[in-house]
Amino acid sequence: MTTTRRSTSGTALTNVNRVNGRHTLLLMRHAKSSYPPGVADHDRPLAPRGIREAGLAGDWLRANVPSIDAVLCSTATRARQTLAQTGIDATVRYSERLYGATPGTMIDEINEVADTADALLVIGHEPTMSALAIGLAGADGTDAAAVERISEKFPTSAIAVLTVAGDWKSLELDGATLIGLQVPR
Repeated sequence: MTTTRRSTSGTALTNVNRVNGRHTLLLMRHAKSSYPPGVADHDRPLAPRGIREAGLAGDWLRANVPSIDAVLCSTATRARQTLAQTGIDATVRYSERLYGATPGTMIDEINEVADTADALLVIGHEPTMSALAIGLAGADGTDAAAVERISEKFPTSAIAVLTVAGDWKSLELDGATLIGLQVPR
């Protein structure tokens, strides 16, 4: 069942529960990073704003997704720190392949997730996260307004919420329903 409620700021929040055998796929862009001189891109840490917004993302996830069973996370410092700041307690697999990945590589990684995971959080980078969300969002019931928002901008800490009817190993392009985009601020 999907229900909508309003946050104190008036932003619609989607409460996601598994229904009719559907899995929940959460695609999250890492939080805002800093750009310290002399630090390689892979090693850039979160900025103070990113630390705060990753925490807000974690609050939203705990309030709206009953339980996250598994996490796929880029090995980049900012992605790892984003996950840490969310406070999400789930089985995590860090993958170097998620850094600089194509949507196809991301799907390959998701295809390896055990089907016992009902809700999967993937933390990665742009432009891959927006391309993946839009590429997957072909099933009936996809929220066209959310697709439009993602095509315009997938901000740091944003979370695309999709449902998947089949098992993880069968996920392919156009194989999910995009039900919303949450931007914790």
